[in-house]
Amino acid sequence: MDFRKKIQKANRIVFKFGTNVLSRDDGSISLSRIYAFIEDIADLKKQGKEIIIVTSGAIGLGAQKLKMEKPTLVSLKQACAAVGQGRLMYIYEEGFDKFDITTAQVLLTEEDFTIRKKYLSLRNALNELLTLGVIPIINQNDTVSTSEVEGFNTDGVKVCFGDNDKLSALVMSKLDADLLVILSDVDGLYDGDPRTQTDVKVIPLVKEVTEEIEALGFEASKRGRGGMKTKLEAAKIAANSGGFAIIANGKKPEIIKSIFQGKEVGTLFLPQDQLSGKKRWIAYATSCFGQLIINTGAQKALVEKNSSLLPIGVVEVINEFEKGDVVCILDEEKNEVAKGIINYSSSDTLKIAGKHSDEIESILCHKNYDALITRDNIVIL
Repeated sequence: MDFRKKIQKANRIVFKFGTNVLSRDDGSISLSRIYAFIEDIADLKKQGKEIIIVTSGAIGLGAQKLKMEKPTLVSLKQACAAVGQGRLMYIYEEGFDKFDITTAQVLLTEEDFTIRKKYLSLRNALNELLTLGVIPIINQNDTVSTSEVEGFNTDGVKVCFGDNDKLSALVMSKLDADLLVILSDVDGLYDGDPRTQTDVKVIPLVKEVTEEIEALGFEASKRGRGGMKTKLEAAKIAANSGGFAIIANGKKPEIIKSIFQGKEVGTLFLPQDQLSGKKRWIAYATSCFGQLIINTGAQKALVEKNSSLLPIGVVEVINEFEKGDVVCILDEEKNEVAKGIINYSSSDTLKIAGKHSDEIESILCHKNYDALITRDNIVIL
């Protein structure tokens, strides 16, 4: 089957532009490249396709305007983002306006995903913009939320995204998009590390993101935040949401045209069995407020039998959380096994961990559930 031809029919498309692809070699903004992207996307829009753009570049533009090197302090990153975001949006707005296309700025934080009510509200707002023919221009709100800058919030909770690669995949999943296009400064996923090896080749097609494929990821370059590691994670989310994903080199001329002409450019990731909307939210769009270490018996029951997590299988409780929060479930070597919505607070979980379910009421003087996490609220990772 020619999957390259199939993606030409994609109707709802998310484009992610990384910092490196928007920049010249000296770190300054590449206006010619951005306007080339805008022109090609305008052509897709004329074909009736719905377009969403997730863009980096605000911090870099702000740093350039303030005449400073790439900031390392969180407060300086926030200041640069505040200065650069308006400039970044102006570039997109002015470019698309020449094609009579309206854009809308959407700045997001992790709470827009982790709080389910906000998650659903955001979905409705983005869908309405697309219905109106508007292109949403999405970026992380680095000015007000340091968790996107650092990857953790002030309570040490691991947040659902800390880079625009993951954000683009969450947006793609939320909107049931057909295709995620990640444009960076690499030709695709290589079968080795192109920074240290000379004989590596691009893998044109990935049928499934296995552990072997994930091992090919590497960390970010000097100017970027993600690297191939986060791009692979994004591609995996897109595939598990039932869509295609492509990682390609945005510095190659007419790359967007090449993709939609069915040419073999970049690395194409194929769709997998789609998770339900709620389980996608649990798996990808939520922050982990705590961790549960489970024994091998509980792990086997979860993975092989799709069972609920009972108190007797828990050997350690980490961090504080409330009933209804999402927690990460780890094996005894502290590898992440699953995520789920907890039925008890951390203080209650500590008291009943390692106990039989029929002891819960006598220990706590109340009983919400026999299970700490019911199987309908667990996603195996």
